[in-house]
Amino acid sequence: MDIQQPTADPHAEIREEVRKLCARFPGEYWRELDARRGYPTEFVNALTESGYLAALIPEEFGGAGLPLAGAAAILEEIQASGCNGAACHAQMYIMGTILRHGSPAQKAQYLPAIAEGKLRLQAFGVTEPTSGTDTTALRTTARREGDKYIINGQKIWTSRAEHSDLMLLLARTTPRDQVAKKTEGLSTFIVDMRTAKGLTIRPIRTMMNHNSCEVFFDNMEVPAENLLGVEGKGFRYILDGMNAERLLIAAECIGDAKWFIAKASAYAKERVLFGRPIGQNQGVQFPIAKAYAQMRAAEAIVEKGLAKFAAGQNCGEEANMGKMLAAEASWAAGEACVNTHGGFGFAEEYDIERKFRETRLYQVAPISTNLILSYIGEHVLGMPRSY
Repeated sequence: MDIQQPTADPHAEIREEVRKLCARFPGEYWRELDARRGYPTEFVNALTESGYLAALIPEEFGGAGLPLAGAAAILEEIQASGCNGAACHAQMYIMGTILRHGSPAQKAQYLPAIAEGKLRLQAFGVTEPTSGTDTTALRTTARREGDKYIINGQKIWTSRAEHSDLMLLLARTTPRDQVAKKTEGLSTFIVDMRTAKGLTIRPIRTMMNHNSCEVFFDNMEVPAENLLGVEGKGFRYILDGMNAERLLIAAECIGDAKWFIAKASAYAKERVLFGRPIGQNQGVQFPIAKAYAQMRAAEAIVEKGLAKFAAGQNCGEEANMGKMLAAEASWAAGEACVNTHGGFGFAEEYDIERKFRETRLYQVAPISTNLILSYIGEHVLGMPRSY
């Protein structure tokens, strides 16, 4: 079953080519990586060589110059094809921060090399063990000394740190008690992890193969020219990236939901028990149909958010709601798929249990549902701040 886009799709050709690429990496490839917690180097290289990871980089720097909707189409199709874009999706949403706030010199230095595949920009150093999603309470510090910054602190859940050349890092350059607003005094840096001294990376083994790590900074030196934008304004730059991140993660969840729905629908039509296809039973049919409706609703919100992002409008409402609704849709579709397959849903060879674990992550990351609801309550509905 091929679940088509509900309207005319300007990225239909890209989707078709992504599907062809993903067909070269079947379930056996992902199951083998999952068993040893390996990084899909061959898959990432194939995406890079095809230009998909440079989708958002302007043509003048060697990229495709696509809007965020183009990147969303690529990531959605990767998930809908049974693959896992989490190995490289950060390059998409981190890219926006550099494009919007990087200096001409920084763009010229990094973007062509990223587009060509000579550099990987996959690591996003924001979350810390003590602060979690309370980003303004982070403790990592960056102190200016002449032509460099000295960075000390720790990050956690920094995925792909072992497989990235560059990291986008958020650190406090002015103590929290010395700023008028807690969102001030935070700065963003481009860290070249290939040459950085005082940088330690420790992998964290999790229930899904997400290549997550802890990262420690012990007097790590970063050249002053690697400061992104203006010192102390980094929180605003990160927020730009976070809206892009939520829309792209939502697109991935929509892709997951389509994979689960297609898998469940096909099996429900083929599997015969008590003399009839199990999909004829409402107890099997209705959860799949409901998950499909949830997916389409989330898809409409995400499309609106992508359009607002491209127009330079505030898309916070759509980015947050889209991520929440898409994650809920993919989880509902996963539940329906497992239940439809019964015991086979837990067998590795069907790939359902792997995708089920992978999509569960997005109920929690990159932003929890409770914080999304807090955002809607305060910033959309105008109720008092809840935290």
